[in-house]
Amino acid sequence: MELAEEQIKSIAEDLETGFKVYLNIETKEIKSIIDFDNDVYADTELWEEDLKEIEENYDKYLEFEKMDSRESFQVMAEFVATVNDEELRKKLELGLSLSKPFRNFKDIIDGEVEYREKWFAFKNAENIGFVKEQLDRYNKNLRGST
Repeated sequence: MELAEEQIKSIAEDLETGFKVYLNIETKEIKSIIDFDNDVYADTELWEEDLKEIEENYDKYLEFEKMDSRESFQVMAEFVATVNDEELRKKLELGLSLSKPFRNFKDIIDGEVEYREKWFAFKNAENIGFVKEQLDRYNKNLRGST
C-alpha cells in the first residue's frame, strides 16, 4: 500500500500530538482519534462515530503506533550527536544522563532558538520515518500472507 507524502506527514503529526491514528486499508482514509488512555477527560461523544466504525471494521484498519519512550529517547540522543556547538552538546548529554531526561532536554533546547528549530525538524523527520517503517512492515506482512 502506498500513501502520499502528505498523508504520511499528517499521520506523523497526529501521533506526535497525542492522537491514535487508523488507516482504512481499502479507502486510505485516515481517522485520527484522541488517545483516551492519555486524556481521560476527553469527551468520547465527539469521537463516537469514528470509534464505532473502527471497532466494527477493525480488520479493515491499520493502527499506527507512536514511538515509545525508549525510541523517543533514542531520537533525542541521535539529535544530540548532530549538535556542533560543543558546549550545548555537553549540556544536552548531561541532561539526558540525569533523572527526567525528557524534561531536561526540553528545558535546555527551548533556550536555544537555532537548535530548537533544528530539533523540531529532526524530530519531525524521525517521526515520518517511523510511520514509513510501520507502513513497510504492513506491506511486507501483506506480501507474506498472499
